[in-house]
Amino acid sequence: MADAPVSATIQVALQAVVSLAADHVNLVREFPTELERLNKSAEMIRGFLAGADKDMRRPGVQNWLEQLEDEVFKADNVLDELNYEILRRKVKYQNQPMKKKVFFCFSFFNKIGFRWRLGSMIREINTNLERIHRDAEGLRLAYKRPVEEAFATIAAGATTSRQTDSTIVRRDVLGRDEDESEIVRKLLTETESVISVIPITGMGGLGKTTLAKAVYNKSQIHKHFDKKIWVCVAEKVDRIEEVFKMILESLIGGKVEGDRREVIVQKIQDELKEKRYFLVLDDLWNDQEVLLHDFFSTLAGLNAKKGSWCLVTTRLQEVANILSRHPQINFTRHELGKLCDNDCWSIMKKWANVGEEVPKELEGMRRQVLRRCDGLPLAAKLIGGLLSKKGKEGWLSILEESLLNGYQGGIEQIIKVSFDHLSPVPVKKCFAYCSIFHQDTRLEQD
Repeated sequence: MADAPVSATIQVALQAVVSLAADHVNLVREFPTELERLNKSAEMIRGFLAGADKDMRRPGVQNWLEQLEDEVFKADNVLDELNYEILRRKVKYQNQPMKKKVFFCFSFFNKIGFRWRLGSMIREINTNLERIHRDAEGLRLAYKRPVEEAFATIAAGATTSRQTDSTIVRRDVLGRDEDESEIVRKLLTETESVISVIPITGMGGLGKTTLAKAVYNKSQIHKHFDKKIWVCVAEKVDRIEEVFKMILESLIGGKVEGDRREVIVQKIQDELKEKRYFLVLDDLWNDQEVLLHDFFSTLAGLNAKKGSWCLVTTRLQEVANILSRHPQINFTRHELGKLCDNDCWSIMKKWANVGEEVPKELEGMRRQVLRRCDGLPLAAKLIGGLLSKKGKEGWLSILEESLLNGYQGGIEQIIKVSFDHLSPVPVKKCFAYCSIFHQDTRLEQD
């Protein structure tokens, strides 16, 4: 439980508690002193949370965070209930005949039970937060003055699913010359099959998409095939028509109306008739055998030239296993391996923006950096990007202060380091807050 995303999420919830309390007090105009106490306690706790990332492994800190989480969400629930009660009374007041409005207004803002409950709840919240504040001081947690900024501009730039395109800068492709040459050689080999498939498989962060882009943009590929099609799937699809629709949109360069499979496939057939095509399905997540067999059976039935190819990038080995059993396609697997240390070092230096003359401080950390990269080009990029934002005196902290110590790297741990160093602070809060929603959740604007 005790990790940076959780502490940042608590900060968001704590701010919500303060805001809700302020709304209540403005309405009832009864408890300015308690509100001031609440603000002061919340500000101090946010300061301890802002500096708590360095203390996560210390004894007692996890228990402190768990207690804080319980109290903050309990307070949020209580104030939410009170907010509902205020809204309910407002609606009731608005629906009253004019005669009763004066009396209702008086009773609403002066009803002893309501005032007592609100005051009692806020006092209890204050008492608990002040106790947790004292516990933080007792644990000697690091304190960092919190920076409060709006989330609006951050949230406005949020996107949904990951999407890719086929464009590439050639100098960004490092350490994949052999893989690229081998795949291109296979694609140019004459075959009697109507459709052949090469799945590029491997864990996240290896550069499967980058390799596919490099192959897609080779001049030999452009000359050999009559049509090239790039489709980023990037999520599980329930209906295969969605993939066919994306293929057709790529072919005609425009939006496709309607989703009748027969119509869509017929249009694809018209576009590819007597043509040799090269199709890339990037980031495929569907490992349903029925769906995959259905899709490639349709591709095999198109009136295209023999020698057409489909290049698939996927993290799922099961996708390759399913395709290897398809009776109507020519299949050849390409398992992508990790990069060598020299290639990872080159990528890291490029993104760290240190030039050819590597500072001795960074050269001294080479072994540690490469151990963190673990042969993953994405990890090398992330670490390089983090180093570029720090001065020389901050480079060692990237490795020492993170939770990577004792691990052999891995993309999840590297992304954790990136989270630890998100700046400004509200970006981390917003990122953590959004993590409670499932991917592609539709949010209504409030």
